[in-house]
Amino acid sequence: MQEREGGCLCGAVRYVLKSEPRGIAICHCTHCQKLSGSLFSLNLVLREADYEQSGETVTYVDMGDSGQPVYRHFCGNCGSPILAKTALMPGKVVVKAGTLDKLEGLQPQAEIYTDHAVEWLTPVPGATRFPQNV
Repeated sequence: MQEREGGCLCGAVRYVLKSEPRGIAICHCTHCQKLSGSLFSLNLVLREADYEQSGETVTYVDMGDSGQPVYRHFCGNCGSPILAKTALMPGKVVVKAGTLDKLEGLQPQAEIYTDHAVEWLTPVPGATRFPQNV
């Protein structure tokens, strides 16, 4: 497995992914739409032990629809969203794929919160769609 690297827009936060993602999902929830400033967010789920970061992030505590906290980490300098940690997935991190240096070889396996997807956006071939979270 080749390590993947990424970071924020200004370069103050850098990271290395030391394993392949355990899951790759497009999220159409309204929080990911607002966080990304776009229609959805492409997310990689990894074990926290396989994520190595240099530079500090600032954390915003959000509430998921489960009522459990979601800790959203972003660069305090440029505002790039880097990752999220959620109480529902201890020991895991959800990395924002748009911060990777290279996106080659990443194929979404699922689309979640498709009940919030814009109607003109076509489904991703090969990805299972869920109206809410799985």
